[in-house]
Amino acid sequence: MTTLVIGLLILILGGAFYGRLCEKVFGPDDRKTPAYTKEDKVDYVPMNKWKNSLVNLLNIAGTGPILGPIQGILFGPIAFITIPIGCVIGGAMHDYFSGMICTREGGIQMPEMIKRHLNKVVYGFFAVFVCLTMFLCGAVFIYTPGDIAATQLFGFKGTVNDPATWIIYGVIFIYYVIATVLPIDKIIGKVYPIFGGVLLLSALGIFVMLFAKNSPLCDIWGSWELGGFDFRAYFTSNHFIPDFFVTVACGILSGFHSTQTALISRTIQSEKHGRMTFFNMMILEGFIALIWAAATMAMIGYGADKSGITMQMTSEGWGYFQMIGGELTRISPTSVVGVVCKNLLGSFGGLIAVIGVIVLPISTGDTALRALRLTIAETFHIRQKSTLHRMMLAIPLFAAVAGLLIWAKNDANGFNVIWRYFGWANQTVSIFATSAIMIYLIRHGKAKFSWMPAIPLIFYSFVTSAYIFSSPFGFKLNMDLSYILAAVFTASVLLVTVVRARKLTDTKA
Repeated sequence: MTTLVIGLLILILGGAFYGRLCEKVFGPDDRKTPAYTKEDKVDYVPMNKWKNSLVNLLNIAGTGPILGPIQGILFGPIAFITIPIGCVIGGAMHDYFSGMICTREGGIQMPEMIKRHLNKVVYGFFAVFVCLTMFLCGAVFIYTPGDIAATQLFGFKGTVNDPATWIIYGVIFIYYVIATVLPIDKIIGKVYPIFGGVLLLSALGIFVMLFAKNSPLCDIWGSWELGGFDFRAYFTSNHFIPDFFVTVACGILSGFHSTQTALISRTIQSEKHGRMTFFNMMILEGFIALIWAAATMAMIGYGADKSGITMQMTSEGWGYFQMIGGELTRISPTSVVGVVCKNLLGSFGGLIAVIGVIVLPISTGDTALRALRLTIAETFHIRQKSTLHRMMLAIPLFAAVAGLLIWAKNDANGFNVIWRYFGWANQTVSIFATSAIMIYLIRHGKAKFSWMPAIPLIFYSFVTSAYIFSSPFGFKLNMDLSYILAAVFTASVLLVTVVRARKLTDTKA
């Protein structure tokens, strides 16, 4: 458990130091924010610091900091160190500067930010790419909560032929439509702070009980074997880079977050609220990721015979198994959430777990589709002043999402295909954002701090390209060749970023 404590200290102390450094580098001041200068009672709506913070946390959290670490912890206790380090110098920095630059430049959305700081070719590619990512996010986060609600909350089969499945999908769909077109403070601003409280209380409850029950956890310097599962063997038989980072995803860094902080840039009351709203909320997400990683390891340590989890090798790789009706039964990573909460929080906690896992993806999906509408509107200069204008754009988007859902539900492997591409695309988007942040700092006379975005830019350019080159869902190349090509791609991205920054700086001069 000592390694977990060290990780928590890195997250808290490192976050406090690095957050202040990010704030000092950017230099927030007392100028009026877009929430006031462009107030329209729809998207530009002033909201207080705590409401913005909780809304942003729910926007960026989703199921990423839960399901990612549940799978990522199989790489062993090294996750307790890499998650907080990556969260501080990668994810939180990325979220802070993305949100603050969008705020400083008039509440622009990410495609416009990319257009201003990178060239038109990159902008065009990014606009399509990020819209596709948010579109897939919306579809994934109707499918996931719909199936969980059907099977775990209401006891239905959740099959494609079960009418209850489509009724539940329909209810979520209707909520998404309302949240996508109505003023942000009417739905999101009033409901999300409650959801944010539930999310934090659940994580805190699990955190306390891990220590209260002295749960079994591995340390880096000790044995990596627990509950009959050898974490070290899993680590050595898989590729830590890139697989671990793409798997954990949101708990470390997520490109999708930049699209969500851009939304909050239109509701933030003061630039000085940025560190709490953008940086610290990502640190909180890192905390949630750490706790769920530790809780999953603890369940493996307890074993299925003690209300925990047993890991077994299957034809599809390692699987999670739970004792159900006296028989060892394979469960999904989503079901691990219920095992954790029931074991650590009791029956009531189990209910909270189910509700939480349903709410979290919904809270991400609706803002993803809202951001998609705003991004398309801004890119093609489509008016969004009236409800009619917003509905005219939202209806075809939702029709496309419905079509994708129908295909995914009818195809046995449909959802897995969507999820894999969404997960990789989510990380790839961060390359654009960190490149733009680096250029912004150089253009504004802060080149000596350009190393801050350069670290995640270099690392994730390598991770995402190595993953798609080697993945069964990508080019299926061998790992050595994938690493070489990833290195070439990374060098190219860094070169393009530096050249673009110098060109814009010379033009400005």
